[in-house]
Amino acid sequence: MNYPIIVALLSLSVMAGCGEKTTPPAPQTRTVLAYTVAMGAGFNQAEYSGEVKPRHETALAFRVGGKLIERRVELGDRVAAGQVLARLDPADLAQSQKSAEALLAAAEADRAFARAEAERYRGLKTQQFVSAAALDAKETALKAAEEKMRAAAAQKMLAANQSGYTALSSDANGVVSAVLAEAGQVMAAGQSVLKVARTDEKEVLVAVPENRVAELSNAGEVAVTLWAAPDKRYRGRVREIAPQADPVTRTYGARVSILNADAEVRLGQTARVLLSKPAAGAETLIPLGSVFQQGQQPSVWLIGKDGRVHLRPVRVSAWREDGVSVNGGLAAGERIVAAGAHKLVEGEAVRVEEGGRP
Repeated sequence: MNYPIIVALLSLSVMAGCGEKTTPPAPQTRTVLAYTVAMGAGFNQAEYSGEVKPRHETALAFRVGGKLIERRVELGDRVAAGQVLARLDPADLAQSQKSAEALLAAAEADRAFARAEAERYRGLKTQQFVSAAALDAKETALKAAEEKMRAAAAQKMLAANQSGYTALSSDANGVVSAVLAEAGQVMAAGQSVLKVARTDEKEVLVAVPENRVAELSNAGEVAVTLWAAPDKRYRGRVREIAPQADPVTRTYGARVSILNADAEVRLGQTARVLLSKPAAGAETLIPLGSVFQQGQQPSVWLIGKDGRVHLRPVRVSAWREDGVSVNGGLAAGERIVAAGAHKLVEGEAVRVEEGGRP
């Protein structure tokens, strides 16, 4: 083989390959999610999730201690005012009442004897057969007997009342929301047996972050919807806001009364409280991810008609957990980048997808 010729040919091939120019790949157009600005929009989306609660819920307990022998209702039962819900064993209280009656009879007998003695000594004193000191002793004994009789009468009345406390009745119409004792259990005086929730007034308990307390307290009438019936709205009004934050969640508990609650609103349901949209239309709520902080100036990427992005400074009025409230720098109908603003550069061409939400 002619090795010099082969080497020469290989050298010419390598030199020819090195002379070829490689075409760089075309830059890929970045896809962005667009949000269309609508002045005054987004504020009606501020909402709080909570639970339907009764305004009045009472823990019922016996006023005396004893053994629970009967519980007539179960969890979820509807009860009426005056309905007997549970009973205690009345045997011990019946014996106490009999003892009080016996003590009263004895006190009445003592008073009758003391009164007769005082009358006799008054006659003897008139005839000068006894001294004034002896008469005073009988008068004092009569007063003591009368006071003992009054004490025994009060004790008998107390025993009679306690005998009536063996029946536990409901104070109002409602539904049994908790069962805290079973038959056979020995109850102490004041120990809760049942909880009864009144159904005439219903409200929603929500947790409010500290930066939204003032907004909710000034909201006036709000809207309430149920998770089970999202298309139906109820009128609500903020009744109270807790004066102190929860130590764990650092939120404030607020109770919103449902003004026109119907039978579909049941206790324990999941509900939403929606704030009304403000009358002023000079502000809009934009997505949190659309704001690009350039130094100390908040800005957004405006999507131009040429398909390129341009930086636009905006005036922020509030940073919220559901978006950024902007009151300057944007006009209705303009489109901005809803997410990924920190990845773009001025004048960059983008491919737009609609659907950004605040």
